[in-house]
Amino acid sequence: MSQYILALDQGTTSSRAIIFNKEGQPVAIAQKEFKQYYPQSGWVEHDAQEIWSSQLSVATEAVAQAGLKASSIAAIGITNQRETTVIWERATGRPIHPAIVWQDRRTAAYCDALKEQGHGATIQHKTGLLVDAYFSASKINWLLDHVPGAREKAERGELAFGTIDTWLVWNLTGGDKHLTDATNASRTMLFNIHTLTWDEELLDLFDIPRSLLPDVRSSSEVYGETAANILAARIPIAGIAGDQQAALFGQLCTKPGMVKNTYGTGCFMLMNIGDKPVLSSNNLVTTIAWKLGDKVSYALEGSIFIGGAIVQWLRDGLGIIRQSADVEELASKVPDTDGVYLVPAFAGLGAPHWDPYARGTIVGLTRGSTAAHIARAALEGIAFQTVDILRAMEADAGTAIKELRVDGGATANNLLLQFQSDILQANVVRPRITETTAIGAAYLAGLAVGLWKHPDEIQSQWQIDKTFDPDPTYDADSAVGRWHRAVETAKTFK
Repeated sequence: MSQYILALDQGTTSSRAIIFNKEGQPVAIAQKEFKQYYPQSGWVEHDAQEIWSSQLSVATEAVAQAGLKASSIAAIGITNQRETTVIWERATGRPIHPAIVWQDRRTAAYCDALKEQGHGATIQHKTGLLVDAYFSASKINWLLDHVPGAREKAERGELAFGTIDTWLVWNLTGGDKHLTDATNASRTMLFNIHTLTWDEELLDLFDIPRSLLPDVRSSSEVYGETAANILAARIPIAGIAGDQQAALFGQLCTKPGMVKNTYGTGCFMLMNIGDKPVLSSNNLVTTIAWKLGDKVSYALEGSIFIGGAIVQWLRDGLGIIRQSADVEELASKVPDTDGVYLVPAFAGLGAPHWDPYARGTIVGLTRGSTAAHIARAALEGIAFQTVDILRAMEADAGTAIKELRVDGGATANNLLLQFQSDILQANVVRPRITETTAIGAAYLAGLAVGLWKHPDEIQSQWQIDKTFDPDPTYDADSAVGRWHRAVETAKTFK
C-alpha cells in the first residue's frame, strides 16, 4: 500500500504542505505566505481564494519535491487556523466577502451585549467557550447582516459557511463535500460539546440558519476523495483537526494531564482532560481535543492572540531585525531587559484576561533602552503570557504541571525556551520533530486508512530533541508580579 501521508497545514500567515512517511519523518515541505488585510483598526481579513490557491500550489510542490506520484499518497490530513470564517455561494463556490480571521475584533461590542444580556453562562455551558469575538458565531452573524442580500440567500439555502478546513474540503472535492470535524465545530460557539450537535438555541440566539452549516464528522475517517482534476489523482481525505488539537495529538498528549504549548502566530496551550468536558473556573475554554470513532476526548485551552506575531512586528513594524530568526541574536546582546516589559496586546488580550480592548504596551523604558532590550522584552512577553495560562490551568486541574511539551516555529529559539522554563519553574521539552501540527493531521489521516493500526503504534515516534531545565535561583514570582503591573497598564487603553 501507499506509505505516505500529505498533511495540509493551513495557518494564519502561510499555507504549508508536508509529506510524512510511515516512520513519521517529513520527506518534503513546501510553504507559501499569503497577504494579510487590515481594512480598519481591529479588523483582520484574508482572501479565501488566495488561501485555496496557495494551499493547492504547495501541495503540488511537496509531491513533486518528494519525487512521488500523487497515487503514492495514501491519504490527506488537514489542519487549519481555527475560527476564521468563510461564507460562499453553493452554486459558484465564490466567497461573498473576505474571510474574517480569528484575530478580528469587529464584533467585540456585539459580544459585550450578549454578555450584558446574560447569555454568557448558557453559551459556556453548551459550548465550553467564553463569549468573545474570537469565535466564529459573531463573525457569521456580522456577514449575514452586512453583506447585501446575504441573509436572504442564507435563508434560501444558497450559502455555505465553513472554517478553513471546510473551505479546503469543499474545494478539494470540487464542491461535493460540505463538512467539518468535531474539533473545528467546537470553535464556532454554535456546537454543543455534550450532545455533539449544532445547538438550535444558539442558532436562534445568533440568528443563523441551520442550512448554512456543514455536517460534523469525527477527526479520523475517510470523508471523501479529491476531485479528478485536483492533484491528478483521487486521494482519500481522511483526517481533520483544528491546528491546536492537531498539535496536541501530534505531541502524543493522549493521556489526561498532559500539556502542550504551540508557539505560532499566537500561542495556544492545551491540556488533555479525558472524556469529561470539565468547565473552567479560571477563564479558560473547554474544547473538543479530538473524536476518534465514537470516543471524544476534551481539553482545557488557553489562547494567546499575539505570540510569534510580535517577532514579525519587530521585523516589519519597527524594522529592528531583517528576518524573524535574527531576534535571538539581537536579544542575546543584553543579559536582561533592564526593566523593560512588552505586552503584545495588539488584538486585545486572550486567556485568562479576555480583554478585547487592551492595547500593546511597552513599559519601563529609559534613555539606556536599546533595540536589544525591546527584542528581549518581546520574547519574554510571549513566555509571560504562557505563565498566566499555565497557572489558570493548574488551578482548574488542581495539580501542578511539571512538564510542558512545546512546538511551533518559535521553539527554534533557545533563549525563549530557557526563559520559559525559568519563569515557569518547570521542564520545557522540545521534540525532535517540531512540525507537530502537521504530523497530528497526518497521524489522524493515516489511522483512518490503516497506515497505522492504533495510536499506540506511533508513540515511539515522539522523541526529545532538548529539555530545558529551570534555574532554581531565578526569582520567577517577582518577575511575574512586574509583568502583571505592565498588563494592567495595557488594560487602561480603552
